Amino acid sequence: MTTRCGFVAVVGRPNVGKSTLINAIMGRKISIVTNKPQTTRHRILAVHTEADTQIIFVDTPGIHRKANRAMNRLMNRTAANALADADLVLFVAEATRWTDEDEDVLNRLGSVRAPVIALLNKVDRVQPKERLLEALATMSTRHDFAEIFPISALKRDNLAELMQAIPGYLPESPPMFPEEMHTDRSKEFLAAEVIREKLTEMLHQEIPYGLTVQIESYEVDDDRITIHAIILVDRDSQKGIVVGKGGHVLKTVGQSARLELCELLDSRVHLELWVKVKDNWSDSEQDLLRLGYE
Repeated sequence: MTTRCGFVAVVGRPNVGKSTLINAIMGRKISIVTNKPQTTRHRILAVHTEADTQIIFVDTPGIHRKANRAMNRLMNRTAANALADADLVLFVAEATRWTDEDEDVLNRLGSVRAPVIALLNKVDRVQPKERLLEALATMSTRHDFAEIFPISALKRDNLAELMQAIPGYLPESPPMFPEEMHTDRSKEFLAAEVIREKLTEMLHQEIPYGLTVQIESYEVDDDRITIHAIILVDRDSQKGIVVGKGGHVLKTVGQSARLELCELLDSRVHLELWVKVKDNWSDSEQDLLRLGYE
């Protein structure tokens, strides 16, 4: 039996629904999701194995127009590398919204050797439905796409049809990963990301972009997992905001993250959080690499 296996890069501007799409396809949480840009900062592999096909989705950071800080430049390079290695590219855009950042991403696809499928996301919001036909027609003029699919990652509309189409673009190859493997990321990474997700949802303005989470220790006992995590912030003024009055923010984040981790890890979880200041870590490539950013 012929088997197919390959890398499918999922690209688009920030906050267009790339991680939501991958989570929906995988039927589990692979990448965190918030309504703020820069939520996805790392290249994350999601491995979907079924019958004679293994699809390795590459969730990438959104490509940023303004890459003034080291973190933005690093995220743009991560997305560019994923494009260079891809067998197929899924370009995600909103069905009825086109921005300069979408145009920037599309321009990068001009030099990509792999075929590109366009995904018009959030079609569940399109009213009246005639507007969708206009959006599809307009998208077809922007690039020589292999195919165009209208989808809703949130509602999982048309994802089955997309999954049927993808294997035809992948090379004949044995699987690269074990069948039971769903991601290349560890449980420790997932724990750090869930904590960061809760912080991003709760904090406003620029605070979420100046913090990251490190797992100091991750210990598995018979009846529970004990996690000690450090929240690093850019400046001393941010520390009080993250902790909150009387520790309210930190407690709320800790409770929310712990409950979700109990469900995701299928175990009791004891979670302890600390906040530390590391000046301008997000604008230092050395600090970023030391903190696990590719």
